[in-house]
Amino acid sequence: MAHSSAGSVEQYNYDIVKKFAIASLIWGIAGMFTGVWLASELAWPFLNFDIAQITFGRLRPVHTSGVIFGFGGNALFATSFYVVQRTCQARLAGSRNAHYFMFYGWNGALIIAGIGYMMGITQAREYAEPEWYVDIMITLVWLVYFWVFVTTITRRNQPHIYVANWFYMAFILATAILHIFNNLAVPVSFTGAKSYSLFAGAQDAMTQWWYGHNAVGFFLTAAFLGMMYYFVPKQAGRPVYSYRLSIVHFWALGFMYMWVGTHHLHWTAIPDWTSSLAAVFSILLLMPSWGGMINGIMTLSGAWDKLRTDPIMMFMITALSFYGMSTFEGPMMALKEVNALSHYTDWTVGHVHSGALGWVALITIGSFYHMIPKLWNTELYSMRLVKLHFFVATLGIILYITAMWSSGIGQGMMLREFDEYGNLANTFISTVTFMHAPLVARAIGGMFFVSGMLLMAFNIYMTIRNAKREPAVGSVAQTVNA
Repeated sequence: MAHSSAGSVEQYNYDIVKKFAIASLIWGIAGMFTGVWLASELAWPFLNFDIAQITFGRLRPVHTSGVIFGFGGNALFATSFYVVQRTCQARLAGSRNAHYFMFYGWNGALIIAGIGYMMGITQAREYAEPEWYVDIMITLVWLVYFWVFVTTITRRNQPHIYVANWFYMAFILATAILHIFNNLAVPVSFTGAKSYSLFAGAQDAMTQWWYGHNAVGFFLTAAFLGMMYYFVPKQAGRPVYSYRLSIVHFWALGFMYMWVGTHHLHWTAIPDWTSSLAAVFSILLLMPSWGGMINGIMTLSGAWDKLRTDPIMMFMITALSFYGMSTFEGPMMALKEVNALSHYTDWTVGHVHSGALGWVALITIGSFYHMIPKLWNTELYSMRLVKLHFFVATLGIILYITAMWSSGIGQGMMLREFDEYGNLANTFISTVTFMHAPLVARAIGGMFFVSGMLLMAFNIYMTIRNAKREPAVGSVAQTVNA
C-alpha cells in the first residue's frame, strides 16, 4: 500500500510520542526520588518513621520498577515510535485507540503494581515483582506494541530497515519471551492477589535469573542501543562510524546475552557447569559490547569539537563511556574468583547503577534533549541548563558508584577475614558500621542526580511552553530531515 510522501503534512504521528516522553520524565523524577529516599533510609534508618508502606523492602520495587519500566519503558515507547517513523518515512501504524491503550495500559499497570508493592503484594522476583493480574495487563500492552511497531516497518517507504529498528525489535521480542515464561504462575484465587510460580527450587532460581539478566541485556541494553544508533549520528551530524560493525554488534549481542543469567547464581545449589558456562559467555560479551561502544564514539570522527561545544553530545558520549565501563565490569564480576568477593555486597549495586545511571539514563537524557524540541517544532529553552545538568548528573554518578565500590569491596574483604583460630574476624554488624559513610555518600550522589532531573524537567517545560506561545515557522511534519 502506497503511503504519503516524505514531505506530506500528516506524515508522522507525534502525539503518542509526546505522551510517552512526558510520562518518562515524570516517572524518572518520581522513581529516582524514591531511590534517594531509600538510600537515605539505609544511611539514616529513622526515615522510615515506622510506617510499613515506606520501609525499604516495600519501597525498593517501587524504585526499581518506576525507574526501569516507568522512566526507561516510557522512554523506549517514545523513542522507538519516533525513530521507526522517521527511518521508515511512514506514519505510525494503528488507530488512536490502540496508541492510547498502550499508553494508559502501560502506565496504569505500573501504578497498580506500585500501590501493590507498598501494600506488600509482590511475587518477590527481581524486576518481575507484579502479581499475575498486572502481568496479564503488561502482556496485552506488549502484544499491541509489537503489532504497531512491526506493521509500521512493513509500511516503510525505504527499502532498508535501519539498524536502530533491529535493536528495538530484538528488545520487543526478547522482553515478550522473558516476561511470559518467567511469570508463568498459578493464582491462589481469581479474586486474591497471590500466585505461586510454576517453577520451584533451583529451576525457579535459574528461570528468574535467565529473566533478570536478560531484562538488563535486552530491556536496558539492546533497546537503548537502538536509541544510541539513531540519536548519536543525528546529534553529531555524521553517519554511523561502521554500519557493518553495527550489524555484527547486533547479532553477537543477541546471541550471547541469552546465556549469561546464571552467573548470578555462582556458589549456589545449581549445577556448577551452568554458572561456568554463563561466566564464559559473560567474558565473550566483552567483544560485541566494546565494538558497539567504539562504533558509537567513533561516529564523532570529523566532529570531535562537538565534545567541547555541544552539551547534548557530552551526555551521549559519556553514556557510551559508561556503557563500555559497565560491560567490562560485569564480565569481570562474573568470574567466580571475583564473584566470591563481590556477591551480596554493595559492589553489585555500584555496578548496576554505573549502567543504569551512566548508560541508560544519560543516553535517554541526551536523546530527549535532541528529540523533544523537534516534537514541538521549537528550540531548546536553555543550552546552559543542559550543560549544568550534565555536570550535576556526572558528579552524582561518580559519587554514587565510587561510594558503592568502596562499600562493597570493604564488605567483601571484611567478611572473608579470619582470625588465628579460623573464625570470622568481623561480625556482620561491624560491616554495617563500616558501610555507613559510603551509604551517606551514595545518598548525596543520588541527590545530585535527581537535582539534574529537576533541571531537565524545568528546561523541557519552558521549551514546550515557549513552543505553544511562539510556534516556529512551518510544521514539524514538513521537516523530515530536521
